[in-house]
This record gives sequence, C-alpha cells and structure tokens, in this order.
Amino acid sequence: MFHIYKGFPLVETYHKMRFQRKYHPADGTKRAIKIALVAIVTLLLWNMPSEWYGIQNLTVIQQRIIAIFAFATLMWVLEVVSSWATSIAIIVIMLLFCTDSGIAPMVNEEVVGKVLSHKGVMATFADPTIMLFIGGFVLAIAATKTGLDAQLAKVLLRPFGTRSEMVLLGFLLITGLFSMFVSNTATAAMMLTFLTPVFRQLPPEGKGRVALAMSIPVAANLGGMGTPIGTPPNTIALKYLNDPEGLNLGLGFSQWMMFMFPLVILLLFISWRILLKMFPFTQKNIELTIEGGIQKGRNSWIVIVTFFVTIALWLSDKFTGINSNTVAMIPFMVFALTGVINKRDLEQINWSVIWMVAGGFALGYGLNASGLAANAVESIPFGEFSPVLILILGGAICYLLSNFISNSATAALLMPILAIVCGAMGDKLDPIGGTPTVLIGVAIAASSAMILPISTPPNALAFATGYVKQNDMVKMGVIMGFISMIFGFGLVYLMGTLHLI
Repeated sequence: MFHIYKGFPLVETYHKMRFQRKYHPADGTKRAIKIALVAIVTLLLWNMPSEWYGIQNLTVIQQRIIAIFAFATLMWVLEVVSSWATSIAIIVIMLLFCTDSGIAPMVNEEVVGKVLSHKGVMATFADPTIMLFIGGFVLAIAATKTGLDAQLAKVLLRPFGTRSEMVLLGFLLITGLFSMFVSNTATAAMMLTFLTPVFRQLPPEGKGRVALAMSIPVAANLGGMGTPIGTPPNTIALKYLNDPEGLNLGLGFSQWMMFMFPLVILLLFISWRILLKMFPFTQKNIELTIEGGIQKGRNSWIVIVTFFVTIALWLSDKFTGINSNTVAMIPFMVFALTGVINKRDLEQINWSVIWMVAGGFALGYGLNASGLAANAVESIPFGEFSPVLILILGGAICYLLSNFISNSATAALLMPILAIVCGAMGDKLDPIGGTPTVLIGVAIAASSAMILPISTPPNALAFATGYVKQNDMVKMGVIMGFISMIFGFGLVYLMGTLHLI
C-alpha cells in the first residue's frame, strides 16, 4: 500500500517476508495438515445431528452458519491462506449454501429452514462502516501524494528541539497522532524513514537506537485507539454499537475521541518514560533533519482544506447531524472531482483489509438474519454470566489472538458474538458500564497486542531495522499491553457507569 512513500520498500519487504514465512514450499506438509483439520471440523459441524448442539429449534441453515463460523475461525487462526481470502470464501460459501440465490436443492426452505437474503450477504461489502474505511484510506493517500504528511511531521517535530529524550517524545506523539488518521503501517514506514539519518548519529554501544526504533510501533499501535478510523477493530466495534437493528447506541466520532484521545496521550507519555528507563540514551543531543515537504500548487491547498474540514465535521457530528460514515465520503468526492486522486491512486486503497472486514460482517449478518443468534440467546443462559468475567475473557482472548493473527480477524470473530451475548445480558452489564465497555474494551485489547514482530506490521517494520531484538519487543510489548488494557478498561468502565457513552 502507498507506493509513493519513501518508506514503501520497508513495507514491501515486510509483506514478502511474511508471505514466505507462511506459505513457504518447505512447509507444505504442515499446511496440508492445517487444511485437513479445517475440512474435518467444518464438515463435522455441518453434518452432525442438530440435537447435539443443545440449541432449541436449530435449523439446517443455522447449523451451516455455525460450521462456516468454525471454518472462518480456524482459517484465520491457523493462517492457511491470507485473511482476506478467507473472508471471500466465507461470503461465497454463505451465498451458495445459505441464501435465496444458492444451489437450489441445498436451499429449499421447507427442508433447511429460513434462508438468508443474497442481497443482505453481498451488502456487507457496502456496509456504511466500509465507507468509513475507504474515506480514511483516501484521505491518507491524498495527504501522502501531496507531501502533507511529511510537512506536518517536520512542523510538529520542530518544537521538541534536539535533546535526545525530547526527540523520542516527539516521535512518540507525532506517530501516535498520525496513526489516528493514517494507516498504522504507512505511518510506521514514514516515521522510520525519517529516523534513518538519526540512527547514524547515535553510538552503536548505546541503547538510544533501540528506544527510537521501538517508539514507532508502540506509538502506532497505541495511537490507533484514538479515533474510529485509527484501526479496523475500532470501526468494527462502532458498527455493532451503532447498528440500528441491534444496540443502536449512536456513538459518534467526537464521542469516541472525547475519551480515547486523552487515553492515548497518557499511554504515550507512559511509554516514553518506560522506553527511557529500559533503553537510555548515551548521546544527549540529536540533530534532526527531515527531507521532503508539501508540494506547491492547487492540489495541496485542496487537500489541506479538505483534510481539516473533514476532521472538523467528524468532531462535530453531534451538532451537524452528519454521521462519520457519510463524512468519510466527502473527501472522496472532493478529491475525485478536482483530480487530486485518479484511478491509479484507487489501487493504493488497502482492499485486502476491506474484504477482511466484510467477511466478518457477513458472519455477523448470518448469525442474526438466520435466527441463530435469537435461538442461542433462548438456549444459553447468558443472563447468568458474570459481567466482569465476560469483560475479562473477551479482552484476554482478543489480546492473545491479536498477538499471533490479524487484529482485524480477531475483532471480526469476537465482536458479533459479544454483541449477541451483551444484548442477551441486558441490564446485567450495568455494573461494568454496559455493552460499550465490553466491545470497546475488546478493541483496546486488539491495539494493545504488540509483543512479537508478527503481531502488527509496525512491529515487523521496526524489527526489520535490525536495532530491535525480539526479547526487547516482548518486554516492551507485555508491559505496555497490560498498562494500556488496565487504563483502557478502567476508562471505558468509568465512562459507561457515568452514562457518557
């Protein structure tokens, strides 16, 4: 993504390494075992007697949805193929075997029960939340194309001066700020590019290089919590919180930032102190030189004005009445009509993430539209579950999975289930702040997962510099992961009990 970035070779190298690690020919036997496991489990759940599930009035279609959900879980966790490829498989399998446009003998309603609408399944790719993703990508592409991002970095880093500790703080805060609106991967690539000349200035025997290299993934991961578009789990959580046919909480962009932005700033300052403690500088001053800047001309002014107007509209959604999904389409329209972006630029949109999320939405649609969610609520005593246990389990599972697989895939699996569980528990969740505490808590846990080079693309990019060892990343990732979850869960609990979300 974003071929015009100076740091794009880092991103490209990361994707090649990750692909070779997962799909290397030498691992053919291991991959065959994974495929066999997925096939056996899926077929077993698809064909076993429905009474074994213990869910009342379970139809054939609902049983197939359970099997498809298991298929998705195993494919994403085992990484048999790319996450987006699994999502496409989910949608196609549902269309063929669970909808009114499926294989005729397989979707006879008299035999299999109520089938899904094929339009409803296909519409998951055009969900309003998907438009929010696309709008965010387009904004980032335009900012990169005109050099607005590099210019902002230069201007914003200047006040931090030349003291090593302050330069580190500057990179943490600016990376965190950028990752709220721009892809975490693109932000990390750009900021690591700016750090390349700085690394050469620092003595090899000191730990300042490690501190600076580590600051980028830490800030990118934490900064993503700050806005609904900062990272896919946030947007997925917002979809289920605001679903008119579900929770319908009407949580806006500004409302999200009202409590998450201060949390991000606090966590960035905490990470600054921890980095200085773990990796102290031996050189007191750093000369910071950032090349590049904004291009002169009409397009740059269009991008600047549109960028800040869009953010202003996002922040004032409660006053204007324009929701964040609609606002996200405004820059797309402006840049398309004015020629700021063209059809080639659209190729830079991260379509794999969009397909990944759409597959998760299709699973959620299948759970609800098939009636499986309602049957499960009636058959399983969710109301007797401990609210604290739901919160801790949801966060812990998300944190553990997100360290090893895509946090988008993790959120796509957990959010629809937790939305059903939370809806069934009703007022029982009030002691911990209600449903938002659980769903936003899971989104926070996803962003807190950063213990390994494979946990997030920013981690992998920092590890690729050669300055960060895996044990250093594990230590920092575990410490900041637990701190961010403790503060994050505490904050959403407080906001929920005060009825501010």
